Order: sequence, then structure tokens, then C-alpha cells
Amino acid sequence: MKTLIKITIISILFGYCIFPQGTTTGQIGFDVKASGVQTFSFKDAKGRNQTTFTSITALDEVDGTSNDVDGKISFDPKNVAATLKGEISIATASISTGISMRDKDLRAPKWLDAEQFPQISFTIKKVTGVKKLSANKLEVNLIGIFFLHGVKNEIPVSATLTYLDESPVTESREPGDLLGVTAKFQIMLSKFGVKNMILGSRVADKIDIGVNIVGTNKF
Repeated sequence: MKTLIKITIISILFGYCIFPQGTTTGQIGFDVKASGVQTFSFKDAKGRNQTTFTSITALDEVDGTSNDVDGKISFDPKNVAATLKGEISIATASISTGISMRDKDLRAPKWLDAEQFPQISFTIKKVTGVKKLSANKLEVNLIGIFFLHGVKNEIPVSATLTYLDESPVTESREPGDLLGVTAKFQIMLSKFGVKNMILGSRVADKIDIGVNIVGTNKF
């Protein structure tokens, strides 16, 4: 009997070490009302969704924003790790740095070439980790394809997903269940064939990108 108890305790401890809480083992999801695959659209006619871009060099810091966000994300709220997929994009020409001449340069053929490559996007390829932060909030680690300047590169992205059941409070923004997505990650412009031909050393090769968007499943 004592031997059986010892084996059971060791098995529990061993299992906990291999599969700690917060990993993608088993089904990790939201404690929400919805069931089955839900699809959220991030197209917002009011332009409240936003992505940010920051370049820091010894000479200058350049901050850019875009409110022209589009795309869809879908998943089963009860099993996010196994079902999460989708794509988020922005219009290249929508990037604004607050200086019109600089924006014109950024969109030009020798820089981002907005006319030839009108979209910048991130497509989810794989979920590598999910951690439950609260009943309606998850932290997810993703591998995805970032598309810029006609070039695709695989990059890691860490994001936080917040699921809000439809209520009088959420309806003040828009109808339906809402999904909030925040993320921060980095890209290297040189890996996308973008060279600092116009702005020179005033723009860094490493760009910090931030995402702060809300989507609805009624669209």
C-alpha cells in the first residue's frame, strides 16, 4: 500500500513537471458563453484600431501609426491553442509619422513602395504556447508569416487576447462578443529588402511594432 502511494505521488509530481500549468497541454481557453468556432473581424470604420511603429537611432526617433486595420481571427474559445488562425493587415499608404514629406518618402518606390505592395500583414502559422491569465484573458505565443515590401519572413509574436461577452457595456463600442488583441514584436527591415536609401541613418534597421485592436464576431 505504501509503495502504491509513493508511486502515485511520484507520478503526479512527474506529470506536473512535464506539463506545468499555463502550457498548451490539453484544452486551454476562455471561460465565456460562446461555444464553437468564433470569427472576429477587425475592420473598424471609425478607425479606432491601431498599429504603431517605432525606429530609434542615435540621431532620431521616428514613430508611426496606422488606423487602417483589417483582417479576421477565428478560434474555438474552449480550445484556443488547437484552433487559433487568421491574418491581420494594414494599408501601407496609411502609415503616418506626423510629417507629410517623410510619409511621402516612406510610401515611395525606393522605400516601402505602397503602390506596388499596398498591404503589410501578419498571418498566424502556429501556436507555440498558451497561458491563462484570467477567465477571459490569455497570453499566446505565435509563429507567423510577416509580409512586407513583397517579402515573407517567419517571426515570433507574443500577444494577449481578451474575450468580452456581449453586454450593454460592450455594445457601446459595437455589437457582438468582442476580442481585444495587444502585441509587441520586432522586425528587421533589411530582411524584407528595405534599405535606408532615402532616410539614411535616421531610420533604424530594427523596427518595434505594437498592436492594439478590438474585433467583433458580428459583422
